Amino acid sequence: MAEKDAPDFASWSCPLPLVGYPAIVMGHGGGGKLGNELVEHLFLPAFRNPALENLGDAAVLDLPAGRLAMSTDSFVVQPLFFPGGSIGELAVNGTVNDLAVSGADPKFLSASFILEEGFPLAQLAAIVESMATAAATAGVKIVTGDTKVVERGHGDGCYINTAGVGTLRPGITVGPHLAKAGDVILVSGMIGDHGMAIMSVREGLEFESQIRSDCAALNGLIADVLDAAGADVHAMRDPTRGGLASTLNEIALASNVGIEIDEPSLPVRTEVQSACELLGLDPVYVANEGKVVFFVASNAAARVLEVLLAHPLGRDAARIGRVTAQHPRMLVARTAMGANRVIPQQIGEQLPRIC
Repeated sequence: MAEKDAPDFASWSCPLPLVGYPAIVMGHGGGGKLGNELVEHLFLPAFRNPALENLGDAAVLDLPAGRLAMSTDSFVVQPLFFPGGSIGELAVNGTVNDLAVSGADPKFLSASFILEEGFPLAQLAAIVESMATAAATAGVKIVTGDTKVVERGHGDGCYINTAGVGTLRPGITVGPHLAKAGDVILVSGMIGDHGMAIMSVREGLEFESQIRSDCAALNGLIADVLDAAGADVHAMRDPTRGGLASTLNEIALASNVGIEIDEPSLPVRTEVQSACELLGLDPVYVANEGKVVFFVASNAAARVLEVLLAHPLGRDAARIGRVTAQHPRMLVARTAMGANRVIPQQIGEQLPRIC
């Protein structure tokens, strides 16, 4: 099931009927006693905070004056547990990272579960535990949520939707449309780890060392960079679905600039490269869940790289390219042989159900 042991239901201080149901039944989503006990004995103890404890239809939050950022995402990954993480950690970290790369300090999340009838309650408890741990690590609170149950065969176990709110720093404006010719492009570490961790499990691939997902909350790393470089950071993105190539193509299009990367400088683990070769994939299109790409003014590039390398999540950071006024709206890679190749946007998803 997971890398962790399942919870011991005998130790739960909850009355029947929750203990009497080891798997999700339709009643858990019906708004009655079963659903209430799921909230009372699973979700509330895991995510406990004053805003959630009111159990109202909406969380009432105290936020400082100023600009806010809001993001939402849905997570449908299979398998639900994989080397280095779970759908629960993805759900928290994914939304935290979407807020952080917008220049926001993430504060609050919502979490909604769509559960399939028959889904083991022990697996749900493990997912919820991983979400609570991820939220505590990222310094955010899960303050509201919802649960729905669909008939057996219609839900693939568990889907999660999260939404998040964060506060934006005064004087900081970043966005995919703000990359400028002359900017230096940095990536915070090895690419392709998450996608290949999922695929290695699905395909039964084994290597000398296990490929693990890079799933992590990036808000602390990004805060350090903004503290050091501030307005010299023009754009940030976490290269999730579609990988680094899709992210860079999107920014080239949004900013109407050309992007050039040095292919030999791309940080890729040997195991990830080998897995990609076996599956006929290019690492630049493989998903990441704990990496961020920075577009920074050239005078700040060395300073930002130094900050990244000093952070536990940035030890493999690298300078990978530059922004140019030439070939606008295109991503071009300089190969090890000295040739240039255009890296296009993918038409569809290369790796389905990656997040």
